[in-house]
Amino acid sequence: MHSFLSTTVMALAMGSLPCLASAQTKLITEAEAQTPNLQVPATRAITRGPGISLLSPTEVAGKAFAFKLAFEPRGGAKIDAGSIKFEYLKQPLVDLTSRFKPGLNGNQLELPQVSIPTGTHPIRVSVRDTEGREAHTIIHLNAK
Repeated sequence: MHSFLSTTVMALAMGSLPCLASAQTKLITEAEAQTPNLQVPATRAITRGPGISLLSPTEVAGKAFAFKLAFEPRGGAKIDAGSIKFEYLKQPLVDLTSRFKPGLNGNQLELPQVSIPTGTHPIRVSVRDTEGREAHTIIHLNAK
């Protein structure tokens, strides 16, 4: 009986290893990182649109990290989840939305383990609320 239990536990543990390995989301590929940066003019405007706050990482220590973002609706409006968009500011522009969407839960986005290549990666985050007000921000992820 002990041998059967040990074998079953070992099989379950080994079977779960591929799942753990696939839990890491590759946000940006090496090929995408090699393309030229898109030059986006800096603009500042007062907006009543939703807030976008990067909660984690505050600093990227390596190529893999947890990513957490909060969307903050204002004035009683709600976040329009279908409007959330992530764009890698490269030439040509790379739509990363499908890579981020699995982590979306209500007004928060959380991906427990993501990876990016070495370098600085500008990502524009866009969101709209149920009243049609839009907000954009650019996040710079830096991996050493």
